[in-house]
Amino acid sequence: MLKNELLRALQDCGFENPSEVQQQCIPKAKMGVDVLCQAKSGMGKTAVFVLTLLDQLDEKPDPVSAVILTHTRELAFQIKKEFDRFSRYLKNVKTEVIYGGVPKKTHIKMLKEDPPSVIVGTPGRILDLVQGKHLKLDKLKFFILDECDKMLEEAGMRRDVQKIFVQTPHQKQVMMFSATMNKEIRPICKKFMQDPFEVFIDDETKLTLHGLQQYIVKLAEHAKNRKLHDLLDSLLFNQVIIFVNGVDRAKALNSVLIESGFPSVWIHSRMEQEERIKLYKSFKDLEKRIMISTEIFGRGIDFQGVNIVINYDMPKDTDTYLHRVCRAGRFGTKGLAITFLKDDTDEEVLKQIHERFEIKIEELPDTIDTNTYM
Repeated sequence: MLKNELLRALQDCGFENPSEVQQQCIPKAKMGVDVLCQAKSGMGKTAVFVLTLLDQLDEKPDPVSAVILTHTRELAFQIKKEFDRFSRYLKNVKTEVIYGGVPKKTHIKMLKEDPPSVIVGTPGRILDLVQGKHLKLDKLKFFILDECDKMLEEAGMRRDVQKIFVQTPHQKQVMMFSATMNKEIRPICKKFMQDPFEVFIDDETKLTLHGLQQYIVKLAEHAKNRKLHDLLDSLLFNQVIIFVNGVDRAKALNSVLIESGFPSVWIHSRMEQEERIKLYKSFKDLEKRIMISTEIFGRGIDFQGVNIVINYDMPKDTDTYLHRVCRAGRFGTKGLAITFLKDDTDEEVLKQIHERFEIKIEELPDTIDTNTYM
């Protein structure tokens, strides 16, 4: 049983029945054990660590009792909002988000004058503040990595995480989460943990979402714009995310869609941070309906309104494919994923997708029953 304040917040948010991963992990996590959890996208992993952390915090928590690290600023911002949502009745809990692209002096001032109980952030800026003695981790009780495989596979980010980790007390709870966690990354995760409770999906055929319809379209590169135009014209959608490989392609496609009368927006990692968060919020609040994105929104980001994902460019590998298409059809809803294939390289990735998830993605039919994805 969670604190009454959390139950009230859950009721306000319309939560009724916990998902399978929440049923598995929350009771164990509430006991303070370390947790290493792989569960399919869109099944409420974030709520596992947010709720169990808030449930275990003291009534008047110490400054910086918890640090949650993730790989992108938008995901950090999203997780911070989840903490705000669930802690609305916990008057002494304050959460702040810390990442680059914001003047460092802003963070230094906040940490000095009014340090929060919970910090969500990206490793680079967090490490910078720790090494500068501005962020003190001596009272830390919770250390959490979201999208842990992404963070620990990349050498630079893993190094930053390790440097932050060694500044924390030995006695703390460590939790790590991701939808993809191959057998090579699991031992690396466990090096940060003490006898963790483990949840894995070793049957990779269970990683894709039940309500998600998946199709391919074989076409030449020059035919992509016309096909995309036709799809946006004919399909019914609340919101759609179109994934491309590279900033220049995102920019060019956005111009094409706007010229064609589709009011799209595009987002990428080179944008000013303020502009990125502004676009994220406008899409999250349903002010915009078509988003063109590079890999920045391929993982973890949760947009309730998205029911269609289009891979304008084939992802580079099966992990990326899984994370992208699972932006639609989240938490038991319906969704549609369409992937463009232009050459033998794309065909090879499709073959790997078929083999790994034991599915056969068919070619897009001339007509699709709206009820299957709306």
